[in-house]
Amino acid sequence: MDKPLTWFKSTASANGQSCVECAWLPGGGIAVRDSKHPHGAVLSFTAPTWHAFIAGVRIGEFDKAI
Repeated sequence: MDKPLTWFKSTASANGQSCVECAWLPGGGIAVRDSKHPHGAVLSFTAPTWHAFIAGVRIGEFDKAI
């Protein structure tokens, strides 16, 4: 039997609602879900993919052009 995931929210979540939750996966990957729908869809990412995404966020790769 697989061990259940331990979900967590960002400490920047002001009200603890309307945000995403994450859980670390075996091997260093991460799972992401909508906190409003905890039994809904879960996205999972390998460690290299997640680290590439975070690096892109940090450098503004996904910022909207104004």
